[in-house]
Amino acid sequence: MAPERPADYPRASGAAALGARLRRLSERIDRDAGRLYAELDVRFEQRWFGVLNQLVLHGRRSVGDLAVALGVTHVAVSQVRQALVAEGLVAEDRDPRDGRSRVLRLTREGEALVRRLAPAWTALAEAAVELNTEAQDVLAALERLEAALDRSSILDRARRILDSARP
Repeated sequence: MAPERPADYPRASGAAALGARLRRLSERIDRDAGRLYAELDVRFEQRWFGVLNQLVLHGRRSVGDLAVALGVTHVAVSQVRQALVAEGLVAEDRDPRDGRSRVLRLTREGEALVRRLAPAWTALAEAAVELNTEAQDVLAALERLEAALDRSSILDRARRILDSARP
């Protein structure tokens, strides 16, 4: 007799495990993109895409500008910056507007990688559109979730619930 499979905790926990489900989906999508890059014999981490894409679309950008555009923390972009610089895909220059700040730009190697990966990125984007359609517009649900969090964060909601439970 085969051992019993453990329960899928995030799925079984419903909305209480919302963050876990979102992380799991994100990791699953990123893992599959990574497999595609490996099949193309390209060393590329999916977390680099946002920064590289912004540099392609808008040219030189500071870490702060990239963080705002991507909706992530300065620290997150800085970590990606370090990896991209180490890989030789991005270089840093002094910001002409503020000598204390640095702006990022693609190197020749970065530009070559972007050209090489353009068909894969197009295919991944088309696959995402197909997946969103099949999932009956999950993006609309994510927009509603983000709007709800903008109205009141999960932290504020949890505090309110705790406060209302206090005698």
